[in-house]
Amino acid sequence: MQSWTDQRMELTISILLRSGVVLSALVVLLGGAGFLWQHGGDRPDYHVFHAVPESYRSIPGVVRTAGPSDYRALIQLGLLLLIATPIARVAFSLIAFRFERDWTYVWLTAVVLAILVYSFVARH
Repeated sequence: MQSWTDQRMELTISILLRSGVVLSALVVLLGGAGFLWQHGGDRPDYHVFHAVPESYRSIPGVVRTAGPSDYRALIQLGLLLLIATPIARVAFSLIAFRFERDWTYVWLTAVVLAILVYSFVARH
């Protein structure tokens, strides 16, 4: 196995970030195109306010309803992927610092990751 260098870590992180952004963009694009295909001719009714359905207000709800029958949930899933991309970057950094045995950065990154995960999954 190759040695774990700062240059290799930066290259891997850049690939991770680019891949996450491209994947989320493709999912949002697919959901947006499907939504327009399905509802492009609908006339909006601005006289009555329709709240966001409960299934779009939680991560499990979005994951459960996303698919070819619910394009709005697919758009939401793409946005969740976009939000999860920097969280995955911090998680990868934690692993990389562990391999480098840089314990100060391991602990600091673990705290940052805990805060990010909590803010991502906590209900507000």
